[in-house]
Amino acid sequence: MRLKNKVVIVTGSCTGIGKAIARQCVTEGARVVIHGLEREWGEAVVSDLGEDKAVLHIEDLTEKGCPGRLVDLAVSTFGKLDSVVNNAALVASGNIHTTDEAFFSRILSVNTLAPFLLIQAALPHLAESRGCVLNIGSVNAWSGEPDLLPYSVSKGALMTMTRNLGDTLMRENKVRVNQINPGWVLTENETQRKRDHGLSDDWYTKLPKVYAPSGRILKPREIAMAAIYWLADESGPISGQVVDLEQHPFIGRNPPKDASTI
Repeated sequence: MRLKNKVVIVTGSCTGIGKAIARQCVTEGARVVIHGLEREWGEAVVSDLGEDKAVLHIEDLTEKGCPGRLVDLAVSTFGKLDSVVNNAALVASGNIHTTDEAFFSRILSVNTLAPFLLIQAALPHLAESRGCVLNIGSVNAWSGEPDLLPYSVSKGALMTMTRNLGDTLMRENKVRVNQINPGWVLTENETQRKRDHGLSDDWYTKLPKVYAPSGRILKPREIAMAAIYWLADESGPISGQVVDLEQHPFIGRNPPKDASTI
């Protein structure tokens, strides 16, 4: 077991990528703090994993003191803290014309500031265990879709923070900080977003191959399997790294003019 006896906080783990990561952590021997906003879904995850392996905390990460309460719950329940997975994020459409100050601030608060505050709250325990942080970003961090402006900026800022703290905390505390940037993943929330956009429930089966050369988009478990490497001791002293997880070269790609024919 690659995470035997480790204790991991996974934010946004009531659903999607976070849930898949939490499940794989337990499979690999860890105990986890499940976090999110959907109590019924979170209770189902804990029930599935076992109450001796998982504990639930339902709270908006931007509520004052929430990061500290997550850390306290991990330590009081399982006796220590080895890793933090900053997965929770607010994905919402917005561009230069539709984004106001309040909306932009909300996105940054959830996607960038909350991960920082959780790392800050967890640091004494991570330093003691020589643990690690794994930030879940997005390939949108490199530029982003036109209608995902504030989201993309927030993930770009997270990427810079990962590199900065990955250097600083390794030197000061022997705490590793790394990030994975998933591409297009078929999560429950992504399915709902596309439904809200007026697409049919089987939209993901009809994608042009320019977006999905393999014929499908990524699955949450595939992201979770990659996450385990960064949480496990086998990643050694590697810190401050950002890895894109997509099925094509995201940067510098030259898609054909007629994407629908590939």
